[in-house]
Amino acid sequence: MYNYISAEEAVYTVKSGNRVFFHGSACTPNHLIDELARQSHRVDNVEIVSITQQGNVEVAKPEYKDKFFVNSLFVSTPVRDAVNSDRGDFVPVFLSEIPILFRKNILPLDVAFITVSPPDKHGFCTLGTSVDVARAAVDTAQTIVAIVNPLMPRTHGDGMIHISKIHKLVWHEEELPTVDYGAKVGPDEMLVGKNVAELIDDRSTLQMGIGTIPDAVLKCLGNHKDLGVHTEMLSDGVIDLIQNDVINNKYKGYHNNKTITSFCFGTKKLYDYVDDNTVFAFNDVSAVNFPINIMRNKKMVAINSAIEIDLTGQVCADSIGTMQYSGIGGQMDFMRGAALSEDGKPIIAITSRTKRGVSRIVPFLKQGAGVVTTRGHIHWVVTEYGSVYLYGKNLRQRAQELISIAHPDDREMLERAAYERFKH
Repeated sequence: MYNYISAEEAVYTVKSGNRVFFHGSACTPNHLIDELARQSHRVDNVEIVSITQQGNVEVAKPEYKDKFFVNSLFVSTPVRDAVNSDRGDFVPVFLSEIPILFRKNILPLDVAFITVSPPDKHGFCTLGTSVDVARAAVDTAQTIVAIVNPLMPRTHGDGMIHISKIHKLVWHEEELPTVDYGAKVGPDEMLVGKNVAELIDDRSTLQMGIGTIPDAVLKCLGNHKDLGVHTEMLSDGVIDLIQNDVINNKYKGYHNNKTITSFCFGTKKLYDYVDDNTVFAFNDVSAVNFPINIMRNKKMVAINSAIEIDLTGQVCADSIGTMQYSGIGGQMDFMRGAALSEDGKPIIAITSRTKRGVSRIVPFLKQGAGVVTTRGHIHWVVTEYGSVYLYGKNLRQRAQELISIAHPDDREMLERAAYERFKH
């Protein structure tokens, strides 16, 4: 019924000098990316733009240096080396505003590589587990090349795309990339999760960032009532809470009765659960992460993490010194939206130390580190040693509060640094 072609034929649409969008997370179109690498001999100066990628992302490897340039909008493991070399770079941008880059032709797209669910009886595919910035990409790209994967969940929300709008169709069945954040939660993360959960009132609306701590928080919410979800991403931790009516979205105030997200990433259990499940709305990230929409939720609680926080409350969440580790993402979208929400709580939740035993609460951010959440936007900070509220406090007070939730073995060092800085 539909004209499916080979990846080789579909990828031939990419020409030298093109800017090509890669769909992200569990939708990363590695079948097309591998073929693009095989065709590298016929192209030059192809720019790749994307957010989080999974799998090999072959074109980001050193051997393709003279063919492809990785211009990342949010850095992830497969492209990190390229971004921190002469093979790539990073664009600092709020996740909510990436669609603007496409729609206003700041980064006009020649080709979009996407992965979609199979067409329904009306001919509509969906953008599956990642609507996020892909909605704007397919709305603006000159040419759309799609993998139709029968294992891709069909999701409800803004991700519908009629098959007639897709220029090249490739049928390819492949298991989606997975991650089990819950299995990675350790004792310290669980203590952080417990401390965050104590700050969450019944009838709150939640946003969870990426990683183990958000899943740890979700594990600690079993006795809460009538929670809602308005978040940029979902992981497996929401499933039990929805099934047990802890999350029911009754009292959000905005998009009641719906779990709002822009993408999900987790295990096959999660992908099966969101498949054709009308309780979820996977929406364009420019709407999901728009701070004014976020603030419309009552008791909005934003839970995000950090690489390091200095004694004044500056939060670095995207880089380790000058090394670009991830991106700005949606942290500031939600920190600001939660701050403006009625009874909202913006929370930065971290373990006091890294896995290598390095303090995350530091006298100064590393040289070259980026500030994602400014000290003017910081409210709650939580570690396994407690929670502190920094909003309205001066610099000396902030330092003392943060020292009180640092690892005990790091507090003397931090006290000396605070005394040296503030002479008090």
